[in-house]
Amino acid sequence: MPFQRLITVLLHLVIAGLLVAGPPSVSAETVPKPNIVFILADDLGYGDLECYGHPRAKTPVINQLAKDGVRFTQHYSNGTECSPTRTAFLTGRYQQRVKGLECAIGTGNVGRYDDAIEAAKANNLGLPASSTVIPGQLKRQGYTCAVYGKWHLGYESRFNPMVHGWDRFFGYLGGNVHYFNHRETSDLHVLYSGDQPADRDGYMTDLITNDSVAFIREQAGADKPFFLYVSHECPHFPFQGPKDREKIVTKENWMEADDETYVAMLQDLDTQVGRILTALDDCGITDNTVVVFASDNGGFAAAAHMGGLRGAKSTTYEGGIRVPLIIRWPGKIKSGIESHQPCMTFDLTRSFLEIAGVKLQGLRLDGDGIIQHIVKENNDYRRTLFWRGKRGDRTWTAVRDGDAKLVRKEEGSQTEEWLFDLKNDPTEQGGLDSDRDRIRLQAKLKAWETEMDGE
Repeated sequence: MPFQRLITVLLHLVIAGLLVAGPPSVSAETVPKPNIVFILADDLGYGDLECYGHPRAKTPVINQLAKDGVRFTQHYSNGTECSPTRTAFLTGRYQQRVKGLECAIGTGNVGRYDDAIEAAKANNLGLPASSTVIPGQLKRQGYTCAVYGKWHLGYESRFNPMVHGWDRFFGYLGGNVHYFNHRETSDLHVLYSGDQPADRDGYMTDLITNDSVAFIREQAGADKPFFLYVSHECPHFPFQGPKDREKIVTKENWMEADDETYVAMLQDLDTQVGRILTALDDCGITDNTVVVFASDNGGFAAAAHMGGLRGAKSTTYEGGIRVPLIIRWPGKIKSGIESHQPCMTFDLTRSFLEIAGVKLQGLRLDGDGIIQHIVKENNDYRRTLFWRGKRGDRTWTAVRDGDAKLVRKEEGSQTEEWLFDLKNDPTEQGGLDSDRDRIRLQAKLKAWETEMDGE
């Protein structure tokens, strides 16, 4: 066979082989990992958004976010207050596994129950960096990680976000600050940029968003994914809207609320979420970004709307722990979904790690992959979830197993206990008369507490 003809035949064979085999496979490594934006509101009640039934507040941006993704109706915060939920989020585990963080750290680094008081005396009240999986595990997968806003996981320098491995931090160390002078009621300076004290001029919600938007624009040109934790103060007290710079706020009226101011805060929060979403659009990265919006616990009783749920922040009634959750992931999560799957804050932790490609073996996470549950369109499943919050000599606990829920309040020598059927009584107005369910849930709660206290 002439050489030229041989070459032609071989070429045809190669081409035919490629056609049979199909196009070359794309390595998973060539598919860009999604960016993740987690927006956490502070003390946002279950009914504090228009799409969750607020009677006055207009929140069109967050409404649209829900229309573009999934809105959860049975999402719970891990804690009844701020620090516990944030602990659960960063560790991916029940916050009771870290001693001293079952209650919000008090203004000025004060412990509010026995373990926390002892930790504060030893200047050791806060979340150890060794306990966290976020951001460390995400950074190992190539993510650049930033947190802007409220920290509330320790005042001491060894608890600073930068020690936990964050690449960027701007915000305040405590539980709340004056929205304009950024100081606590004690006049303590807690505003930081990285690990250094900072001073900024402006409304706290704006400042948090400013840095978040700048980070998005900076990272959009980088050849690596990012994780952005937008930890808003709003709508936590003190109750100051964006036009209330001249409003006199003192220690005496720090927690006084009025509906007009509260609505203004909610609507401004919606505007700030809009700025973040616009930045994603402008940078052309919306389609490869997971956006999650949630709250750290139920609303403050004097101000928030709980959507008809009983109780408020600091209790384990539904109003204290059931909160909004909205997730948008274009191309992965269908638009306009409503999910009734019970879930908790630490489910987001596991989900973010899974999305980033983290190998979970050995991490001992307590949560489930809630985002993957939605992406795969799996059927809802039964779960058993636990809560406990301590403050002084008062302890609120709860366990939910399926639709049955046991709530217990212990204060001093007094103990009260209620049993509810959440399927038929989601507002917990009536008690469930079932000795069988009571005994079953009491046993589950006791076993869980034994595990937590034995850590």
